[in-house]
Amino acid sequence: MSIEKKVIKVDNGVKINFLGAIEKNTVMTMVQNCATGQCECMSDETKKKIKDMKVDGKDGDVKLSLEGDVSVEEIKEALSKSKVIK
Repeated sequence: MSIEKKVIKVDNGVKINFLGAIEKNTVMTMVQNCATGQCECMSDETKKKIKDMKVDGKDGDVKLSLEGDVSVEEIKEALSKSKVIK
């Protein structure tokens, strides 16, 4: 089973909804890697724009909210490069 990623622009940033073969723990790991600078999926410019990241939901239906002046395109590009979420 694959992972479906829906990236939506919201007032204060971007929201990602992961559906399918996804565990909440996997998304938490990705967020932790980004927060500590261990991810290579996002440009430094994009990282600087993100003020906050929140994970919600459950396995199979995980939501990630990114607060900041980021675009859907930037986040889709970062997701495509993520080694944690394939």
